[in-house]
Amino acid sequence: MAERDIMNWIADDLRAHGVGVWNIEYRGVDRGGGMPGTYEDVARAADLFVAEGGRHGLDTGGTRIAIGHSAGGHLALWLARRPALAADDALRGADPIRIDHAISQGGLPDLRAGAASSGHACGADAPAAMARGDYARTSPPEMPLGSAREMQFNNDRDPVTPPATGAAYSAAMAKRGVTVPMEVTPGEGHVELIAPDGVSWSKQRAAILAALGRPAAAPTSR
Repeated sequence: MAERDIMNWIADDLRAHGVGVWNIEYRGVDRGGGMPGTYEDVARAADLFVAEGGRHGLDTGGTRIAIGHSAGGHLALWLARRPALAADDALRGADPIRIDHAISQGGLPDLRAGAASSGHACGADAPAAMARGDYARTSPPEMPLGSAREMQFNNDRDPVTPPATGAAYSAAMAKRGVTVPMEVTPGEGHVELIAPDGVSWSKQRAAILAALGRPAAAPTSR
């Protein structure tokens, strides 16, 4: 499974555009994660931004955007929904971080569908372990609605999470009265979603800067 360093390239690109980044790590299902360990890791690491981010020069009170690639796309959406969990839910915690925007980069948000899949590149065992049957607390299509604005970015040559995956999530949320826009980039695949020189990433960067109320300016020197 991938670790947080796969996000270093786009993290560097965001910093070059004046955006503070809090890149977090969590245990995947191959490293003792799943339900509940992965969620505990993500929750603690994200909450730490509020407590410690200021020490690193970050604006902890401004607009907060959660973004994740592939399995991390599911977790970005989950993190945005986390405050809506029951007040006494251990996964929620006493004071969960507020997320204003959540971006899924070729994510797999529907754990129930993933656990029931056959022949998928990632298999069905991982999403099953991420839910352990508790979809109402772990799978965004079935979780309580949050206040964050959600977006999806998918590429049409992505064999892992083709546009149909994102479209199914947007359709499921539409039935719940929530619009989740999805941007599909032609000619790019799964990895290009996190490639700083890719067309897809340029669209994502523009969306992030817009959410922060900043112009799509040229990068500063690194």
